[in-house]
Amino acid sequence: MRSKALMIAAISCVSLAGFAVGVGARQPAAESSHPPAQQQAGQQPAAPADATPKATIPAHHEEAPKGPLPQTIDPAQFPDPLNQNLYRLASDPKLKRVLYQQPCYCGCDKHVGHTSLLDCYVDRHASVCDVCRKEMVYAYEQSRKGKTPAQIRKDIIGGDWTSVDLTPYRAAATPAQ
Repeated sequence: MRSKALMIAAISCVSLAGFAVGVGARQPAAESSHPPAQQQAGQQPAAPADATPKATIPAHHEEAPKGPLPQTIDPAQFPDPLNQNLYRLASDPKLKRVLYQQPCYCGCDKHVGHTSLLDCYVDRHASVCDVCRKEMVYAYEQSRKGKTPAQIRKDIIGGDWTSVDLTPYRAAATPAQ
């Protein structure tokens, strides 16, 4: 009986020692070159305080286009009034020049190769993306108020487009111009 108790105690001690070694191996020393736990878990480290926010601004053009711009998709290609209205607005030559100078925050620059918000209306991408829709409506409404493309871009970068209400554009006719 005594040998059985000693055997259980020995196994327990070895188990606890192994557990302690395992836990200790997972804790990097302060001078260790191991990356922080958040990076080990696949998370991005926090940006340094001096990181330039410009690096996070999606693709766009800082200047007005020098030549002709591409055609947007014909609004009649869409069965729903929202896309018909928005693609009709985006086809306006003056607004196209504004959209050409705006970034799009849906990630289409990385995933689809778009170089500005205008590209979202040159293909069907905006027809399924509320980010593109809201940014375009924001650019449209602000340009009608007299803002320049640079002012609109600053506001889009600031996130002002997120408060756009698309409800008036869901009706069968575009809101009064």
